Amino acid sequence: MKKGNWRDRGRDRRRLGYRSDWQRDRTQEQRYGSSEAGPSYRDRTPENRSISNTAASSSSSSAAPELPGFYFDAEKNRYFRLLPGHNNCNPLTRGLLQEREQEKHRARMITEDERPRKKAPRAGLNSALLLQKRHLGLLPGNSYSRLIHEVKVSGMRRHRLEVQSSESSSPNTDHFRLIVGDSACERVFTVNDVSHGGCKYGIMNFRGCSRGSLSVKMCDNLYFTNRKVNSICWASVTHSDSHVLLCLVGMAETPGCVSLLPASLFSNSNPDQPGMLCSFKISTAWSCAWCLNPQADKTFSTGLSRRVIVTDAVTGRRQTYGIGSDVLAQQFALRAPVLFNGCRSGEIFSIDLRQKGRRDHSWKACRFSQDSAITSVRILQDENYLLAADMIGEIKLWDVRVTKPVRKYEGHHNQHAYLPLHVNEAEGLLMAVGQDCYTRLWSLGDGQLLRTIPSPHPAGKDMIPSVVFSSQLGGNRGLPGLLMAVRHDLYYFPYNSDYQEGGGVVTEAAC
Repeated sequence: MKKGNWRDRGRDRRRLGYRSDWQRDRTQEQRYGSSEAGPSYRDRTPENRSISNTAASSSSSSAAPELPGFYFDAEKNRYFRLLPGHNNCNPLTRGLLQEREQEKHRARMITEDERPRKKAPRAGLNSALLLQKRHLGLLPGNSYSRLIHEVKVSGMRRHRLEVQSSESSSPNTDHFRLIVGDSACERVFTVNDVSHGGCKYGIMNFRGCSRGSLSVKMCDNLYFTNRKVNSICWASVTHSDSHVLLCLVGMAETPGCVSLLPASLFSNSNPDQPGMLCSFKISTAWSCAWCLNPQADKTFSTGLSRRVIVTDAVTGRRQTYGIGSDVLAQQFALRAPVLFNGCRSGEIFSIDLRQKGRRDHSWKACRFSQDSAITSVRILQDENYLLAADMIGEIKLWDVRVTKPVRKYEGHHNQHAYLPLHVNEAEGLLMAVGQDCYTRLWSLGDGQLLRTIPSPHPAGKDMIPSVVFSSQLGGNRGLPGLLMAVRHDLYYFPYNSDYQEGGGVVTEAAC
């Protein structure tokens, strides 16, 4: 019998219906879709096929099994292949999908905030009922305080403040970078990015009324600089909040400096006598703070890389302290000339300015640390307690006497940004804007998260809102409220929900 060659055997296999592996795979791909739409039949091992069947059976539920290299689209009820982020042909990446989901969540929250809703997040929760329970002894004092704050915060609604220039009919197009209010919150110092590079800064003067409306005038004599502003604080040189202290980053052959600008520079009322204007050449400073204690009058500090410099603003005399890390956050205590510092290493320590001339680290009055770089420190009125936030999103309340945390505030989001804390003890609130662009408000007393406010604009690294909160926003007649600056827009969140749109129009005019 003659043996058949390999071509004959191939014809016999095709005649009898046999197919090679790649032919079966191609048929399955044509039946179930290409590899770009989902895993091919070759990729569907018995384990993968069981996972796919499980996903198909549970597609009605919100959670689907996760396959490496694929994602499940709940709307289309199928898996799609993910490609590397550097692939320009198909921009579908896991990061992009997360951004889409975050944007959908933000849009839903914006829609819910704009809808007419009850003033309290829980049915039956209102100020009158809480007060009645308090008088009857049915509600402890701490619970009553937190619930009252929850009622007030949940009633805040967003109102856009129109800012128009007196020199031009076009609206403001320069993005807000920072806003910092003075102690009375009648003036807010602003730093804006300009389109041609650099930044400009000026002062907005606010005025509030008992009905909750807010008006503002923006000074025309703005200052421009081609250097970045790292840190800002108000300074009391001749009187309360008479100056503004700015840390400017050096560039090219221009060294960094700390400038002390009189607030009268941004007012046309007295242009001939602006007050003391000085600049101190200091290498790039991360943070600054002004001392209000009489024992260190007219003294400010700057936090640098591995150094802290305390400077007398009048004489220019300096005291330098060597540190083992970059100092990113600073604040002076009020009752004693003690400076608290937060470092990139996570360490928090204090410097007592009355202990001078010590070359070792014995001048550190207290030392404790968190797990990541400290971005903000805030001392409470009871100066035995200090709030600190770091770059992994942890916010802790520390008892500096025993150097132990006594409370945590959950929900803050941060990975690497320099984000400040805002404290208002009169209203019992702690506020922080996360890197996800959400503004969160906690009860200062028990750490309960009271409100999460989404940004009016899509989230972005350069779109993190800057906020100011005050019990009397706009002066003595003002009401508690939140001021938010994001991109080129300014928003107002008053406590009273009866705020009238017509009464809150803001115009920018010459001072």
